[in-house]
This record gives sequence, C-alpha cells and structure tokens, in this order.
Amino acid sequence: MIIRRYLVKQVVSTSLVVTALLTLIIMGGQLIKIFGRAAQGRLDGGVLLSIIAYRLPEFLTLILPLGFFIGLMLVFGRLYVDHEMAVLNGSGVSRNQLTRLLLPMTVIFLIVQAVLMCWGASAGIRGYQSLMQTQAVRAGFDLVRPKEFISSGSYTIYAGSLSEDRKNLKDIFYYYKSDREDKPDQMILAKEATRVEIENDTASVVDLVQGRRYEIYPNQPRYTQAEFQSYRLRLENDKDVNFESEDVEALSMSKLWQKRDDFVVRGELGWRIFGPFVMVVALFLAVALSEVSPRQGRYYRLIPAIFIFASLIVLMIAIRTRISKEELDIWAYPAVLLIYGIAAALFTRKQKLAPKIKKSIQRVGL
Repeated sequence: MIIRRYLVKQVVSTSLVVTALLTLIIMGGQLIKIFGRAAQGRLDGGVLLSIIAYRLPEFLTLILPLGFFIGLMLVFGRLYVDHEMAVLNGSGVSRNQLTRLLLPMTVIFLIVQAVLMCWGASAGIRGYQSLMQTQAVRAGFDLVRPKEFISSGSYTIYAGSLSEDRKNLKDIFYYYKSDREDKPDQMILAKEATRVEIENDTASVVDLVQGRRYEIYPNQPRYTQAEFQSYRLRLENDKDVNFESEDVEALSMSKLWQKRDDFVVRGELGWRIFGPFVMVVALFLAVALSEVSPRQGRYYRLIPAIFIFASLIVLMIAIRTRISKEELDIWAYPAVLLIYGIAAALFTRKQKLAPKIKKSIQRVGL
C-alpha cells in the first residue's frame, strides 16, 4: 500500500536519524571519560573501539525507544502541519487506520529491541567487564611510564626507567591493596624487573631482582619484611570467573530463568521480557499526542510528549528496583504498560469528543 510505504519510510528514516544523534550525544560523554583514562595510562588505547562496541547495545536499549517515539511524533506532526492528515482523513483514512498500517513496522522495532535487551546488552556487558578486568591486571605493567605512578584497580606501580620493548624495568615500586580486612597489603621494592612471556596466559608475570617485600596490616602496628635476590610476581585475574554471578545485568537469559526465584533476578528478567513492549505503547502515545494545528507547528507538543514517554521508561526502571527489594512482583511491568496504553486511548478519545462537547455546551448556553 502506497500510504504504508510512505509512512514507514518517513518514520524509519527519522527514527534512525534521531537515534543516531542521541547515541552520539550520550556516548560522547562516555568517550570523554574513556579518553581521559587512556591519557592517564589506565587504559590501553587499542581497546577504545572495543569498549565503545561493548557498551553500545546497553545504551541502545534506552535510546532506541526514545528515538522511535520522537520519530513518530515528528512525522505525525508534519502530517498535520502540512495538511497531509486532513487529506488522508478526507480520503477516508483515519488515525486508527494509520496506526494499524504502522503496526508491522512497530513489531520489527519491538523485535530489534527484544534482541538488544535479551541478548545484546548482556553480552556487551560481559565483554566489557571481561575487557576491563583484563586491563585492570595487565595495564599495571603494559602501560607503565617512566617516573610516573600508575594506578589500576588495586595495583599501584612505579618504574624509574623502561626499555623500548617495555620488557625491562628498573627501580620498581609495587603496591597492592587487599580487598579483605584480614589480608595484608603488599609492597615490593626492586632494582630491576623483566617481563616474562608465557604462552596462553593473559596474566602479567615479571621476574624481580634484588628487592624487598613487605606485608602491611592496615590499622595495625605490625608488618613483615623479606629480602629476595629473585622473585616472580604474577598478577592473576581471579575475578574473571565469578563476575557473572555478581552482576545480574550481565547474566544470560538462560541463567536468569534458572535463578528466577530470586527477586533481583526476577526484576531483571521482567525488564527484558516486558521492556520491548514500550515500542507498541510509543506508537499509541505518538498517535494520540501528535495532533496539532498548522499554526501551532510540528514541535508544539513534542517536549510534553517526550516527558510523558520518558516517564514510562523511568517507571519501568523504578519497578525493576522495587522488585529487587521485594516490594513488587513481575506483574507490575504489564500493569504499567496497560495503564499507559489506556491513557493513550483516552487521549485519542478526548480529542474526538472535545469538539462535540464544546458544541453541546454552546447549545445549552443559547
């Protein structure tokens, strides 16, 4: 159908442009932080694009619905301002018919959103966490710069000089802050250090020569000291295996389903299952809120409509938090979606009834 192709083309192109613009704005702030960390030596410059790629699906789960809604508002607003809607109505095509024509396109957006929320975002978070944990271990020696203290996670490292191949270091200071109160902090001073390459090993391994090793107990008046001629230091990534169990957002759908009795998991599971349906609500709200007169302009109701739709996203996120605290259950997600859907229907109905009510009041006054 010609009308469907025309509307779909306009909505898709406008939504993609708005989504790309919002992504650039939001990711721009993240890029500044990432470049700042790379400039400080806390990140390898070669992983910057990987970080962006891993974080992009997570951001798109929130940006795509908003971009789709704004695209609908702009397209329908232009239809009213350019009198195209009046022509369509005069030809027997109502707003409800236009909504039905756009439903297949909305289902496609819903599927894309579901893929992002159920698989893309969690996979990206797992990749990002794995990358950052590897950087926390490897960056200590990989990014050492002469006569500068480099902090990465629990490690602080200093080297007086560094060879061009970054394998030989001199005047080494190494400090490790323990994450447990019953374990001591470690401080090592050494004259020289040589990087050791071990095949199929992602940890950083160095051989220290002629130094001292201290074990310091915070808030306690005691420490231990040992001198060594040669000491092999290994920075092991011991968090790589357990990060999924500690971060629900990084868990796959299968693991969430297995642990669905836990309320924190139920909140995340409901968010991924019911979250994509905001696309359908976005269509109904946009159709209901986009009606403007040519004198008002296509942007007249855009800002209030964005606030209304954004309140839906915020409320869905708040429900996830409440479920994790065992204050609500997973049924709250479809309930909120249904309420906003009913509100959209009431907005549409109100616009139809308003002229009739006005005429009735005028007749009574006469």
